[in-house]
Amino acid sequence: MVHSSLFHLLALTLTLTLTLTSSFFQGSRAQLSSTFYDNTCSNVSTIVRNIIQQAQSSDARIVASLTRLHFHDCFVNGCDGSVLLDDSSSIQSEKGAVPNNNSTRGFEVVDNIKTAVENVCPGIVSCADILALAAEASVNLAGGPTWTVLLGRRDGTTASFSGANNLPSPRDPLITLRSKFSNVGLGDTDLVALSGAHTFGRAKCSSFSDRLYNFSNSGSPDPSLDTTYLATLQQSCPQGGRGDILNKLDPSSPYTFDENYYTNLQDNQGLLQSDQELTSDSSLASIVNSFASSQSAFFQNFGSSMVNMGNISPLSGSNGEIRSNCRKVNGS
Repeated sequence: MVHSSLFHLLALTLTLTLTLTSSFFQGSRAQLSSTFYDNTCSNVSTIVRNIIQQAQSSDARIVASLTRLHFHDCFVNGCDGSVLLDDSSSIQSEKGAVPNNNSTRGFEVVDNIKTAVENVCPGIVSCADILALAAEASVNLAGGPTWTVLLGRRDGTTASFSGANNLPSPRDPLITLRSKFSNVGLGDTDLVALSGAHTFGRAKCSSFSDRLYNFSNSGSPDPSLDTTYLATLQQSCPQGGRGDILNKLDPSSPYTFDENYYTNLQDNQGLLQSDQELTSDSSLASIVNSFASSQSAFFQNFGSSMVNMGNISPLSGSNGEIRSNCRKVNGS
């Protein structure tokens, strides 16, 4: 009788714990909603898309740059628009951190979007949400998928220079990449899918030149690089040459969002070390192969992973603020 009562008590406790845990995670997700601005700024998505489309007409790279801004925002203290803040008396901007300095771009387009949105719905839409909407519009305008963007983030009032210096790096080994993704609640499929954003955009010679001449201080090129591709890259990035020369992350279709990134990896033609690392592990390589053979599988998983990334520690309710200028905290 005692054992039976104890069993029922333990079962009840476990059920209650699971229910509370489930409610916690559902609540954290429920902070964001696809209908958040339906009654307050219903055409915000259209405004964002139109401005990006205008920018894209004169700068084909801008869609990749805007997508990258959302990534660099969310991986540092969550998706709070902190990557957009300029230096001030109280803030050390993330823009000066090594992964961002003279690399992240598109801030003026974000400013234009914010101005247009403020003209229609003043004080309503956060800069963090603008980045999320801009990433989805950018990917789709480049031929990629669309997904339902969850909204309702508020803007942070601080930046993290040290956090920005710990962003996933093009030279990170796989164990480090996995750790950095795991630390923000993202798994292997997210790692492979989000890396697929390198299907468009460009990277500087300085991001990978060691692979061409002195990989892991060996005095030799990275043996995993396809030799023909290696020769092409050595022409573009001569030893001792300029580190700021831009190279296409996907030479076959540099301005189109497609599955070619993964077929490049299969051919040992990943530009960055962090790209090619995805084929060094059997479980990740199987995901690479599935995306290479099915663009629809890549598109579906990319959209899901972007939603997962967009759910990293959003500010909501009375936390944070709605910045009137994405570059500075209100009142500063």
